Amino acid sequence: MISSISAQYNLEYQYNLAERLFTAGDYYDAITEYKRLIFFDSEKKYSYEANFKIGQSYKAGAKLDESIKYFSIALQNSNERELEFNTKIEIIKVNILRRTTLRAFELLKDLESSFRTTEKRNKITYWKGWTYIFQNEWALASIEFQKLDNCKELINICEFVEGEKYSVLFAKLISYILPGSGQFYTGEYLSGTMSLAWNFLLGYYSINAFVEERVFDGIVISNLLWFRFYRGNYQNAEKFAKNKNNKLYNKQLEYLQKNFIGDKP
Repeated sequence: MISSISAQYNLEYQYNLAERLFTAGDYYDAITEYKRLIFFDSEKKYSYEANFKIGQSYKAGAKLDESIKYFSIALQNSNERELEFNTKIEIIKVNILRRTTLRAFELLKDLESSFRTTEKRNKITYWKGWTYIFQNEWALASIEFQKLDNCKELINICEFVEGEKYSVLFAKLISYILPGSGQFYTGEYLSGTMSLAWNFLLGYYSINAFVEERVFDGIVISNLLWFRFYRGNYQNAEKFAKNKNNKLYNKQLEYLQKNFIGDKP
């Protein structure tokens, strides 16, 4: 009896120690103490809480694979529907951060089929919107946030990004029609001017060679030089559009990380 009370006291002391470290943001030492608690907790009284906090600690240290591992263990030890839902949401948030968005959508779909209350549905919709953001599908994210109250800031950011981003397909298509126009569209005026000039010049020499019946020269110029610059023209337009979009996306994600007040991954 005494030994049982002593063991219980020691486990409680160990749990409180780990909790203090976690609350203080000393995640590395907190992980060590939570793992020690799990080792001595033969009845698994603290199994859910300890594994859940280890998952949070690894997430705080950007060790996302380890975070999912321990959240998954916590999920196996959850004996309440609320705990199950909250733990799955945490796993979804980590998948969002590591950009395994397809897995995040799979888990969200699973939650939709299991939890049907309005409160749970709203949370699922909210994290679906965030998943679309990290998939760089800002228009779809805006649609999800519009289903909810109090998401005006997120809607505005999504619509701003959608309005500012470049169309990669359009940049490529107009470059097929007029070399250099894709670069002009993305604001790369020097590259666009050079591309237009080279393509015009090589096109002129190629056509002129065929007109003057210098067939071999025409083939060499058109196939080896003109085609090379023409292909490089639309490839550069596509690259510039993607790079500009990535800068836009990353800037908005940084803003959300530093300035957004609500729940975020």
